[in-house]
Amino acid sequence: MPQFRLPLSRRQLIAGAAVTAAAAPLAGKLSVSPAAAKADMKEVDRPTHRRFKLGEFTITTINDGAVSMEDPQSIFGTNASKEEFEAQAKANFLPTDKLQISFTPVIVNTGSELVLFDTGNGDARMPNAGHLIHHTLKAAGYAPEQVDKVVITHYHPDHIGGLMMGGNPTFPNATYVAAATEHDFWSAEERMSGPTERVAKLVTSNITPMKDKFTFVKDGDEVAPGIRAMAANGHTPGHTAYHLESAGQRILIGGDFANQAYLSIAKPEWHVRFDIDKDGAVATRKKVLDMLAADRIPFTSYHMPFPAVGYIDKRADGSYHYVPVSYQLDV
Repeated sequence: MPQFRLPLSRRQLIAGAAVTAAAAPLAGKLSVSPAAAKADMKEVDRPTHRRFKLGEFTITTINDGAVSMEDPQSIFGTNASKEEFEAQAKANFLPTDKLQISFTPVIVNTGSELVLFDTGNGDARMPNAGHLIHHTLKAAGYAPEQVDKVVITHYHPDHIGGLMMGGNPTFPNATYVAAATEHDFWSAEERMSGPTERVAKLVTSNITPMKDKFTFVKDGDEVAPGIRAMAANGHTPGHTAYHLESAGQRILIGGDFANQAYLSIAKPEWHVRFDIDKDGAVATRKKVLDMLAADRIPFTSYHMPFPAVGYIDKRADGSYHYVPVSYQLDV
C-alpha cells in the first residue's frame, strides 16, 4: 500500500533547522574514534562443566582440558590406509595432520553420595589439561573433601593421575572402586618393566597406598544404588563402563571404550594405539555401540568433545554416528 505524508508546515521547517544548527557544534565532541570503539581481545575460554538431571541424580561432566597432537593416524586407524583415514577426517571437517584429545571426568550426585568417575591427569597436568583439582572442580561447585566415592574405569595415567596430589590423597574422605581384573593386571610384578612400566609405577604410587580403601568389582556388581559395573575390556584388560539408572532414566559412563567421536565411533573396526587388546577393543566398541543405539540412551565417554555427552545413531547401512547432546537432557 502506498504511503502518504502530509507536507511540513513553515513552523516545522524552521524548528527542524534550529535543532540541526544547535547540534552541529556537538557533532565533533560526540563522535567516537575507531580505536575507542574496539573491545579488548580476550583469551580463548572454555566451559568448565555441564550439569543435567537424570531422574533423581544430578550429573556433571567436568572439563579437564585437552591436548593437541600431531599425526592422528599414529593413534586412530592404525590398520586403515592413509587414503581411508584422510577421507574419514575430511568428511567430518577434521584436519588430517592434527588431533585434539580432551579429558572429561564425571561427578554424579545420587542424593546420598557424591561419586566421581576418574580423576584426570593430576600432577602430570599439561598446559591445557589436568586442572581438575586446581580449577574446574571448584568452578563446578565442588571441593575434593566432598567426594564420597571415586570410581575408576581403568588405570591409565589420565584416569588415575589425580588420585594423589603432592604425595597425599586428593579426596581424603573417599572410598574407591575399580575392577578386580584391572587391578590384578597392573599391580602384577611383571608389569614393572617394559611397555607397562610407566603405568605400573603410577599404580604403585597412586593406588597401592590406598588399597585398603578400595573395593574391587566385577561385571554386574552394584557400586552404589543405581550404578552398576559393565565389563568393557579391550582398551585395558579390566576396562569397565558404568550403567546408571534413576527414576527410569539411564545413561552409560563409557570410559575409553571409544576414544574419538568421528573416528573410533564411526569406524569401530579401526585399531587404536592405546588399546592393549586391539581386536578385543573392536568387539567391545561394536557391542556397546549396538546397545546404545538400540536402547537410545545417552552416554558419556572420557575423550568425547566436551561436554562429552551424546547418543549413537546406527543407520540402515550399519554405520554408527555420534549425535552430540543438545537440549534433550534439559527438558
